[in-house]
Amino acid sequence: MPFNIIRQDITKMKVDAVVNAANTRLKMGGGVCGAIFRAAGAEALQAACDKLAPIETGKAVITPGFDLPAKFIIHTAGPIYNMQTAKESERLLRSSYTESLRLAVEYKCESIAFPLISGGIYGYPKDQALQVATSAIRDFLKEQDIDIYLVLFDKSAFVIGRELLGDVKSYIDEHYVERHEVKRERFLGAESRTMRKAKASINRCFGPMYESADAATTLDDVIGNLDEPFSDMLLRLIDSKGMTDVEVYKRANLDRRLFSKIRSGKGYMPSKRTAIAIAVALKLSLEETEALLKRAGYALSHAVKFDVIVEYFIINGKYDIFQINEVLFEYDQPLLGN
Repeated sequence: MPFNIIRQDITKMKVDAVVNAANTRLKMGGGVCGAIFRAAGAEALQAACDKLAPIETGKAVITPGFDLPAKFIIHTAGPIYNMQTAKESERLLRSSYTESLRLAVEYKCESIAFPLISGGIYGYPKDQALQVATSAIRDFLKEQDIDIYLVLFDKSAFVIGRELLGDVKSYIDEHYVERHEVKRERFLGAESRTMRKAKASINRCFGPMYESADAATTLDDVIGNLDEPFSDMLLRLIDSKGMTDVEVYKRANLDRRLFSKIRSGKGYMPSKRTAIAIAVALKLSLEETEALLKRAGYALSHAVKFDVIVEYFIINGKYDIFQINEVLFEYDQPLLGN
């Protein structure tokens, strides 16, 4: 799982490295820093830090993990937020993530856990701190394969855009209802238009092999005639979108090994979340997404809040999987990816 946001105590994470939101003097502080020192063994960790101090803001150093489950502790000094120099604060915060990740790779770490750096007493607005963290991590993952966790002790540390949340909430209120069946007649009234759009989307997606289908053919008929494994459909989709395997599994927030298994395993069926992540990575329309899911034996349902949230992003052409996961996290839903 290349990038995952979780609620957890970072000192209990069983990863190769945890990141300490340190001060430049590398002294034991409060918050996350204090918790890491106490859990690792304050005396031994302080002695190791004293040999490396001081460090510059935005830089990172590494020590053993001592009594932590993690092998290493990477200490990085995030910026104290200053509205007057917001661009410089952003540059330094981004550097804290990037330098920590570079150190992790240098020490052959396969997994790393971050707190929300500078999002506490250093005063960085939490929504902006989250955006910088996500952007820096996403850019790093374009070139490297490493499992990254953003660890939040509680949801009060997690704030995303109110406008986006408001739009998602409105969509959920309209579509996620127990009386969904009451709306079915209205849905069926628009079904013929939907199926015409679906046929056009599938022809664009899958090529001319569908162009001879009868105009009255429904989406179910077309998918029912498909007799290929999920992996074959995936390969055709990748080719039709002009994308590479690397682009797809990174955009889908998937581990390279899992994607290889899906791609080459003729009888392998991914989980529903993985299949949706692939659909998002390929920027499929809602109809195309439903076609791909059906090949894996799944369907989107308005009775499932997770599905409704994903549907909102797809129909609005918002295919940033990290942004989708932020909203899913806000609603206590499982995240897309591994």
